[in-house]
Amino acid sequence: MAECVFCQIVVGAIPAKILYEDDQVIAFDDMNPQARVHVLVIPKRHMASLAEAQDSDVSVLGQLMVVCSKMAQERGIAEDGYRVVANTGRGAGQTVFHLHLHVLGGRSFEWPPG
Repeated sequence: MAECVFCQIVVGAIPAKILYEDDQVIAFDDMNPQARVHVLVIPKRHMASLAEAQDSDVSVLGQLMVVCSKMAQERGIAEDGYRVVANTGRGAGQTVFHLHLHVLGGRSFEWPPG
């Protein structure tokens, strides 16, 4: 989708600090961090939200989670703990309609969130 900001990052039209990339997934620092560590992990293929996930997406969805774990390890937040968030739909706070996981750490979090 040409107008999707995350699709533009995937093709290199919009710059981002890329932390990880493979054939299915890309990870980069969030431009508006909400914690000391705030990484976004996205599928390269456009999918508006988790609500669109199908059985055929199991591989990419699993890879998203594996990369979240890698990012937490590499950014030094795995031992103390981190949060992975997927906002799905406007009511949940999704503002960019390309599936993305937030990997957040380096500060304390409360429960329930939001």
